[in-house]
Amino acid sequence: MSLLIVGSTGTLGRQVVRRALDEGYEVRCLVRSVKKAAFLKEWGASLVRGDLSDPESLPPTLEGVTAVIDAATARPTDSLSIKRVDWQGKVALIQAAKSAGIERFIFFSILDSEKYPHVPLMEIKQCTEIFLTESGLNYTILRPCGFMQGLIGQYAVPILEKQSVWVTSQTSPIAYMDTQDIAKFAIRALSVPETENRTFPIVGTRAWSADEIISLCGRLSGQEAKVTRLPLGLMRAVRQMARFFQWGWNLADRLAFAEVLASDKPLNASMEEVYTVFGLDPQETTTLEAYLQDYFSRILKKLKELDYEQAKTKKKSKRQSLRF
Repeated sequence: MSLLIVGSTGTLGRQVVRRALDEGYEVRCLVRSVKKAAFLKEWGASLVRGDLSDPESLPPTLEGVTAVIDAATARPTDSLSIKRVDWQGKVALIQAAKSAGIERFIFFSILDSEKYPHVPLMEIKQCTEIFLTESGLNYTILRPCGFMQGLIGQYAVPILEKQSVWVTSQTSPIAYMDTQDIAKFAIRALSVPETENRTFPIVGTRAWSADEIISLCGRLSGQEAKVTRLPLGLMRAVRQMARFFQWGWNLADRLAFAEVLASDKPLNASMEEVYTVFGLDPQETTTLEAYLQDYFSRILKKLKELDYEQAKTKKKSKRQSLRF
């Protein structure tokens, strides 16, 4: 089976590529910059130039492809808007896939997107889900709610560097999942008929609040966390200001999404039926504790090695200076 993976250089997309290659699939990656995606080629994937904002570039990339896995989304720093990438681009991709006779289409949405029509990214994900289900394509929709990888920059690094961790005054517990585990579901869906034309939540073992994650990072790092709480009203004001400038639209839309994370409503769902349908073992899913334990063990080991090397260098320099 030949796969076209969209969003292949992203946090989730690259794990989907890696998993697909490991399981023997022929993988083609849709990329805007071949240079930035060179690492995917080194892994064994082929690269094709294309852009969701350029519908005419999409049909050639689908030639000879059996299935599409769409893990793309606009970044906050992109010059292209969320609407152009996550709505217009996805509509063009789905239409091109339909015309090309693609057998399977795997789409990553967001958990509970239908509950937040006032949040641009959630509204667009929900509209895309509807468009895909009505397209006639054989689809599977996966709905994660948070990646463990994102917690490193948000919590772990600031704590290690003794910087403030910024959180909103209200936070919602989130069932984060390792992107490697999310990728397992995407690739497994290709070979499990029971996943066809269905939508599934894909979430971690339990929901964690910001305070729980901060406490865990503090304990594992041996550092006391400095926490700065951002009032929700201030965040809304910043969002309104950002909307005045075109360059701030993506930022404003992301800030609107941040309100979902500050709603006090847990982002979580039951996974019992999901594991049964996909034939995966929940015991093999990475827990947040294990993920962060592994991260801090590796980073603290490197820091100790660095301190040791620096101490050796200073000692050697001191000896040389004494000789002269």
